[in-house]
Amino acid sequence: MSNQTLSLPDELILMLLNEQNGYFHQVQGWTLNCAIVGAVLAELSLISRIDTDMQSLSVLDGKETGNPVLNPMLKEIVDEPVQHDAQYWIERLAVRAEAVIDLTLERLVKLNILEHHEGDFWTLKPTKWHANLQGNTASQFIKTRISECIFTDTIPHPRDVIVICLINSCDVLRFIFQLDEDAEKRIELICRMDLIGRSISESVERTIHSPLLRRRSFKKKIPTASLAKLPFNPHLRTGNIPALFASLAEEYGPVFQFRPPFKPPMIFVAGSKVNRWIHKNGRLHLRSKDFLSDVEKIYGAGALLPSVDGADHFRLRKSLHLGYSRKRLEAQLESLYVYIRTSLADWKVGSHLPATRTCRMMMNAQVSPLFLSIESQDIVEDLMVFKERALNTHVINCMPKFMLYTPRMKRKAKAIQLALQRVQKVHTPAQRAGAPRELADDLLSLHASDPQFLPEANLGFYFSAPMLASLYLGDALSFALYAMASQPALYTQIQSEADALFSNGDPNEGDYTKSAIDVSRRFLLEVLRMYPIVPMSLRNVTNTCVIEDYELPLGERVYVAQTAAHYMSDAFPDPYTFDIDRYLPPRSEHRSFGYAPYGLGTHTCLGKRWLELHLVINLLMIAHYFRLELSPKNYSLRINPMPSMCPSLKMKLRVVEQIRDIPT
Repeated sequence: MSNQTLSLPDELILMLLNEQNGYFHQVQGWTLNCAIVGAVLAELSLISRIDTDMQSLSVLDGKETGNPVLNPMLKEIVDEPVQHDAQYWIERLAVRAEAVIDLTLERLVKLNILEHHEGDFWTLKPTKWHANLQGNTASQFIKTRISECIFTDTIPHPRDVIVICLINSCDVLRFIFQLDEDAEKRIELICRMDLIGRSISESVERTIHSPLLRRRSFKKKIPTASLAKLPFNPHLRTGNIPALFASLAEEYGPVFQFRPPFKPPMIFVAGSKVNRWIHKNGRLHLRSKDFLSDVEKIYGAGALLPSVDGADHFRLRKSLHLGYSRKRLEAQLESLYVYIRTSLADWKVGSHLPATRTCRMMMNAQVSPLFLSIESQDIVEDLMVFKERALNTHVINCMPKFMLYTPRMKRKAKAIQLALQRVQKVHTPAQRAGAPRELADDLLSLHASDPQFLPEANLGFYFSAPMLASLYLGDALSFALYAMASQPALYTQIQSEADALFSNGDPNEGDYTKSAIDVSRRFLLEVLRMYPIVPMSLRNVTNTCVIEDYELPLGERVYVAQTAAHYMSDAFPDPYTFDIDRYLPPRSEHRSFGYAPYGLGTHTCLGKRWLELHLVINLLMIAHYFRLELSPKNYSLRINPMPSMCPSLKMKLRVVEQIRDIPT
């Protein structure tokens, strides 16, 4: 496709894209699959590879098209010894539709027509809407061409007829355009204009409305896991939640439930295939709002980023993504180095560091000024205690709700308002003049421009969120230091990379290439696999759905154990072995849906690129200046699993040697 002509699958995807929510217009999975296959068949017909009418579909030319989206389906048709009609092929090829969608989206990104965002969102690329696409330019295509066909007497091109037929089959034209009675009649007329369009669209409609194809009539019964056996699971005793749920999924299957006495059943889902389904389809069937609504009330807020779904969630992500981006961190590297060295200056040879608290405070001393331009060492632990109590009382429900309202908890809650006051105090126009932009600037700017979308009531939560995130970062760093101290050979390799980077002064952003931090990067990938900080997420079923042949009923609470796959051998062979070579080609085991330390789908961690670089720099600088060991040397890791994973507070690190002086 060297001439960059848009194909019908390209045009259909672009037409169905809803920029407000970063995904497709309200098209259910099966319906979308059928329409996509219909677009492929129509494209093959237009380029004279197949011939199709109302009764049959035959091959005219079986050679490859030059388009990787079309070739697999054409080959399957060519290899079939018996001739069939279009509906047969739509039914048969619908299982390939997701691959077609993925390839089409990748192609449109490469052409700079679409921009991909974390969480599998897409938007139109604003800088590339010019006529360099021969024949059908993107600017001509998006809504303009199709609206002219519908709302004027223009004679439509056969390709436009097919696109209108396919979108009409999906029943979403009314969501894209405001249709009156005349427009509806015009669409009916257009859909009868072209034989190929009629044959394909009618085949799509028949397939879409086939009840046997839309949903299998037989569903498996969700198995019940034994509560009595749970205390004997070795992973529960060590606090390794991902490994616990991996073992349960291997015993009971990808969907299972617990039935606690006097409580509703608890449904769990786990495994790579489940992760893939959640990532691709969860936005249509699951939402996070329900279980977080009480927590929002506690903070006096509403419609927060972790709880809101759909178009508002996407708008918030777009508004805040720069504040959490790697690029924003790279702009503050000079300050970051100062903050890290200030913390390391307190480490003395022979001292025993309480790993978890040391790493938490070290990260907080970096994150608070980088994100908010304030210090929060004196209040961050209060914020964390209050948040953990809120989760335990109102989400996990392992404590009675009155435990959040004790005098002690009321004192802890005051830290939220104190954080808000500190941020507001240092974010006057005069004080921010000439200062590098950070997250607090983005939040205050968004509040000023749209106080209904981001009301003042939400600012307390958003300003406390980075401080809480700093503690999660600290927990990830403490796991990394445990892994490094317990594996001297890897420690030496990380130290070598650090020495090379810092040998001629502090590195700039361009120095952190994949080759320069190869071992450190892969090491952290493995740390996040074996010790993910947030091993599980909760969702409520808003539309009945089927996962791995198990039906999840409307209204059920679902526990998504996304990191269980980290300990399943189908995704990670020999999963209990710390092996950084997993991430080298051709293995590249992190390139699958089995790797999910940052969550799945629309709620994927917004700051994961920041986090990766931030952790690498801290790890490298520690290895550059110090040699650490576990205390005692034979310490066996134990994990505190709730409400997030962190090393036991008993874990200590001994400073064995200071390799070089720390510049002041």
